[in-house]
Amino acid sequence: MALSKDEREQFLAEPHTAALSVSAGDKRGPLTVPVWYQYSPGAEPWVLTGDGSRKHRLIESQGEFTLMVQRLEPTVRYVAVDGPVSRIEPATDDRLVEVTKRYLPPDKVDGYLEMARREHGPSVVIFMRPEHWLSADLGGF
Repeated sequence: MALSKDEREQFLAEPHTAALSVSAGDKRGPLTVPVWYQYSPGAEPWVLTGDGSRKHRLIESQGEFTLMVQRLEPTVRYVAVDGPVSRIEPATDDRLVEVTKRYLPPDKVDGYLEMARREHGPSVVIFMRPEHWLSADLGGF
């Protein structure tokens, strides 16, 4: 059964690891990779990635991407959303902290941030304007 607008937005707002997909061009399947993302109901989802990374270059050249999240318990549920890039901006430390705190337990945040600041280099934040949604909850079958 498809989820309501509120149900799908709330589910996407939970801290699932997403599968991000973007077209990789002719005669190639899409680039599909796991990503951390941020989303609040009614807002634009965003991802943080390395400036000039393959993911960044493909999303910028294609102008659109897809995020898909799922769970298995207590019921099988998924939400996929795709749409055009609304903007790409340089990542700030505040964005890095925000997405890290979303996914890691408090006792792991500082260590991860220290490593990321030291090793990841410049990043960008890519925002999507959601246009198409696909969702379902398969219930307790």
